[in-house]
Amino acid sequence: MQQSASSRPLVGVALVVCSCLSLPFGAAVAAQLFPVLGPWGVTSLRVAIAALLLVVIVRPRPIRWNRSQWLAAVFFGLSLAGMNGFFYAAIDRIPLGPAVAIEFLGPLVLAAVLTRRLADAAWVGVALLGMVLLGVDGLIGSEPLDPLGLVFILIAAGFWAMYIRMSARVGAIIPGSSGLAVGLVVAAVLLIPVGVPAAVTVAGDMQLLLLAAVTAVLSSVIPYSFELAALRRLPQRVFGVLLSLEPAFATLAGWLILGQSATPLRMLAIALVVAASVGTTLGVRRQRRRADAESDRDGTDRDGTDRYGTDRDGTDRYGTDPDDETGPFTAPIPLPE
Repeated sequence: MQQSASSRPLVGVALVVCSCLSLPFGAAVAAQLFPVLGPWGVTSLRVAIAALLLVVIVRPRPIRWNRSQWLAAVFFGLSLAGMNGFFYAAIDRIPLGPAVAIEFLGPLVLAAVLTRRLADAAWVGVALLGMVLLGVDGLIGSEPLDPLGLVFILIAAGFWAMYIRMSARVGAIIPGSSGLAVGLVVAAVLLIPVGVPAAVTVAGDMQLLLLAAVTAVLSSVIPYSFELAALRRLPQRVFGVLLSLEPAFATLAGWLILGQSATPLRMLAIALVVAASVGTTLGVRRQRRRADAESDRDGTDRDGTDRYGTDRDGTDRYGTDPDDETGPFTAPIPLPE
């Protein structure tokens, strides 16, 4: 059943929060495999297992796709491979919390570029201040940041921004989760050269294979599925700022699983990041309420679509508030039943 316009943003926020919880805990589990498999080997296994699971569950039929859908899926897969590989290479050298904070510069810059409201820009600034404090904590704390690790995480940040754009594109033109499944297959193929030795190592060790499977579910299947669904309900700039919750959860995961400390400066940075996320979320809700109020007064949405999803000329479509959207790839699409 089609969800109401007012419920879509709240569902999208919940999906992003669940993704932010799942991803860093998956990364913390993956870090325990690095001494045996290496970061790129773990990346390859994680992506391959996630691709296999989603192909079995979703059963995509890409043979019916057109050229635009294939190109979107291929570039989506490229962003997945680069983002995950360089992120794991980075957290093999620098702590998980600062790594996620620095990587967030990619979507943060994207959110700043897409923002058109002063309030949104202000919350981006608050989140950026939190990122700066996390970076300072990493520089002056007991765990200095490895230079090569910094290079790796900055590359991952660029791929993360690309992932957000391509995820929105895939969600807009490929129904359901088929685009995600095929994108993961593309990523798995790209990572084959570094994945073969890791696959040979885990083939005879069920414990390693189980840890790799847990990593795949927590770090790929759950967060990517949830983020793809969230991008169908939230503008990209809001999605980008909400992801600022990830450094907080990454710090928590690093403390609980890897024994990485959380200093007072880092906790202050986390408070700023959470404040930016809450502020953005409340802004979305207020905006939707205003849109609903206007719809109740005149019987139509502000873009001319009536409450039953039809244009003034009688054609069906699911319209969105033009003030909420930033481009052709951000329209919310109803999930399949």
